[in-house]
Amino acid sequence: MTRPSTHIWRLLKWGRTAARHGALRGIERDPNTPPQVSRMVRIARFGTSQKAQPDYAAAFRAIGPAAIKLGQSLATRPDLVGEEAAHNLLSLQDQLPPEDPGAIRRAIESSFQRPIEDLFSAFDPEPVGSASIAQVHRATTTEGREVAVKVQRPGIREQLARDIATYEWAAAHVEALGGEASRLRPALTIANFKRWTNRELDLRREAASASELGEAMAHFPGYEVPAIDWDRTNGRVMTIDWVDGIKISDRAALLDAGHDLPELANRLVLAFLTQAISAGFFHADMHQGNLFVKADGTIAAIDFGIMGRIDRQARQWLAEILYGLTTGNYKRVAEIHFEAQYVPSYHSVEEFATALRAVGEPMRGKPVSELSVGQMLDGLFAITRDFDMQTQPHLLLLQKTMVMVEGIATQLDPDINMWDVSAPYVRSWIRDELGPEAMIAERLREDGETLLRLPQLIRRIEERFPAKGGAPEQPPVPEIELIWERRTREARRWPALVLAAVLGGGAVATATALGWLF
Repeated sequence: MTRPSTHIWRLLKWGRTAARHGALRGIERDPNTPPQVSRMVRIARFGTSQKAQPDYAAAFRAIGPAAIKLGQSLATRPDLVGEEAAHNLLSLQDQLPPEDPGAIRRAIESSFQRPIEDLFSAFDPEPVGSASIAQVHRATTTEGREVAVKVQRPGIREQLARDIATYEWAAAHVEALGGEASRLRPALTIANFKRWTNRELDLRREAASASELGEAMAHFPGYEVPAIDWDRTNGRVMTIDWVDGIKISDRAALLDAGHDLPELANRLVLAFLTQAISAGFFHADMHQGNLFVKADGTIAAIDFGIMGRIDRQARQWLAEILYGLTTGNYKRVAEIHFEAQYVPSYHSVEEFATALRAVGEPMRGKPVSELSVGQMLDGLFAITRDFDMQTQPHLLLLQKTMVMVEGIATQLDPDINMWDVSAPYVRSWIRDELGPEAMIAERLREDGETLLRLPQLIRRIEERFPAKGGAPEQPPVPEIELIWERRTREARRWPALVLAAVLGGGAVATATALGWLF
């Protein structure tokens, strides 16, 4: 177990790095920052030369790989880090200098216990991408298949484990201070961050996620997930089909290739909604570097280390919230927040509906170039404090991905209206999944499953309460104190008796000295 002094030393070291980039100024000035945290911030920045304009993304990059991942997660938390910091962190790119080619070769060979030539007939030692956890190389399998090979950086697991342990320690102490820090639930935020990061560290799970998403989107035209080469995939190496295409961020190249950019933007939004609402399993790292457009116009996604999953009930609430905001039914949106227990019941549904109207009404019927989903989320975060809404960590990835998708769609088509694109899909899904026929079918399914479980329930009851059988009921047996139990009890009593005797003797001596007894 890491000592508290080690955690404090790391935090002060990171704090000094953040201070040099001006990234601690907002924390120190925020009236909701606990005094203890403010004091530590002042210690961390003492003697540093701070930038006039804070650069949070540069600070997280300078601190290290775990901080880069944490910064990307905090980009969706303007309620926690402030709007200025959240906006700046959206630009945080997960790029680091590449590892030594020899170290990468050894990592591949040790993970497969085979020479690299047995796996690939050609392997480019120069990576096409070098992120904080892994880097990607282009290769050709011995069967002649063009692939991308993702190789985990040596030692990255141990480094992330050390840093995340300090994040957990710090979050627990900040939350224990109470007040606004407790409402924002930093400990739970770090717990979710740890789960996401540990998931990224097992490349077999990333491969499984790609496979699952590929199946879920198989019938969605114009969206592709590359196939996994399972024979060349393990916990530290993942091999996937190579994607030839134009980065979706390269608008000029897409236009030169003759692609319809507004159509691409619409398709990307609908692909996200299909994943999040229909499948409940979505690509949660849809930044511009992870999406390509192939020659035939197909959008191909890569990098499935971060995936989001929401259950059916949450998807229903999400669909109704989106539809309510697009149609102006703020009363229903407010009711859903109370049904989901996002807002405590002692608040007024009507008052919350009015607050939602103040957020949603200015955005209806306007293009993203004027108002956006990101601004809507900022507005929603702004009213959470007034209504004592606790952070919902299971929705953080969804919020982050919505902002990413909106940013890409806006770049492709500045005049896109996210609401107009989303509304028909959400309306259709609600009709199919929440309409009368769907409700009856769901009720029949649930009741049928309950009836089928009744025989098992009866058998379990009989096992728990078996028949008495032919033997007569036996008389109750008296409880007898065992000798070792008595010895233990008496041993515990002796200190009390000795203490009582000492106190009693002292009281008598004091009373005698004062002349109270004689």
